[in-house]
Parts: sequence; structure tokens; C-alpha cells
Amino acid sequence: MTGSTQTDGRPVRLPRSARRKQLLAAAQQVFVARGYHAAAMDEIAEQAGVSKPVLYQHFPGKLELYLALLDTHVDALIKRIQDAMSSTTDNKIRVNATMRAYFEFVGDGGGAFRLVFESDLRNDAAVRERIDRVEHASIEAVTETIMADTGVSRERAALLAVGLTGAAEVSARYWLTARSGVPVDEAVDLLAALAWKGISSFPLQSEQTS
Repeated sequence: MTGSTQTDGRPVRLPRSARRKQLLAAAQQVFVARGYHAAAMDEIAEQAGVSKPVLYQHFPGKLELYLALLDTHVDALIKRIQDAMSSTTDNKIRVNATMRAYFEFVGDGGGAFRLVFESDLRNDAAVRERIDRVEHASIEAVTETIMADTGVSRERAALLAVGLTGAAEVSARYWLTARSGVPVDEAVDLLAALAWKGISSFPLQSEQTS
């Protein structure tokens, strides 16, 4: 269990933000292991080392708990992609940073990527909205950079962005589940080199002649 007790056996009263973080961590373990449908609030409360009433004080139901967890990881992945785009003006490094963002997100030992990319509740409208949000925000961040640097149309830049982020996601998930033995740094460099071969063929605006 992840709960804490004082030396006299009574539970520690955590600040609300700390308790919420604790409950989300426990919920993640259960949801990743069992999926949404098989997970139970009883089990999540037990994993967190709290009573069910304490769990319900923070989250009125299982769906609300699941959505709060999704929001946390969706926002984290979006920030990783946006940071990759803004970290440098060198596009070769940007491509590598984008690949690394996905590999690091997928490689996180907590299995958060399964909630975002492999949810068994994708047909729920609220879950679908969050999954769509991470896809659209990630693609948009890359699209804007490609447009600014190459001058291609939004439609063409978006296709290139989908190709880059899609390759990063699928490759990272394969790398993890296949247990290929390729170190993460080498895997990132391999995929970045492949993607850069294609993207670098589009000249920068500053290199184009009118």
C-alpha cells in the first residue's frame, strides 16, 4: 500500500494536494494493470492505503478519477512535444527531441502511455476528447514549426507532422513491448536519423529563392 501511518497507528492527514497525488498514483497502478473496466474503487483505495470515503472525497466516481489521471498525462506529453519544438532552432535537433519525448513518455515505468494510447475506454466521449487533444496539440506544435521553417502550406505541414509524431509513437511503443534490447539513446538516434532524412529534403524558407 502507498498510505502512511503515524507511530501510534493512526493515518497521517496529508494536505489535499498531496493526498490527491497519492490517490492518482495508486489509481494509475490499478488502471494500468487491469484496464478501466476491470478496475474497482475498492482496489484503488486499498492500493492507496485509504478508506473508500476518503477516495470519494477527492473523486466522485471511477470515471472522474480516470479522467483526472488522463488529464495529468495528456498535459505532460503535450508539454514534452512543445518543449522539443521550442528547445532549439536547429531542426535536426528538434526531430531528435521529438522522438526522445515519445520514447521517454512510453518508457516511463509507470505505464502512463497505456492510458493515453491503449485505453479500453476510448469510446467514451470524455476520454475520446482527451485522446484527441493530445494528438491534435502534438501535431499542431510540429505543424507550426514546419510551416514557419519551410513555408509549405498548413495541409502539407500537418501531413508531415502526423508522419513524424505517428512514427515516434508507434516506434516507441514497439521498442518497449518488443524488449528489443536496443538502448533508448540508440533507438532515439536511429528513428531521428530516419525521419531527418525525409524532413531535411524540404528547404528552409531562408534558403528558398523567390
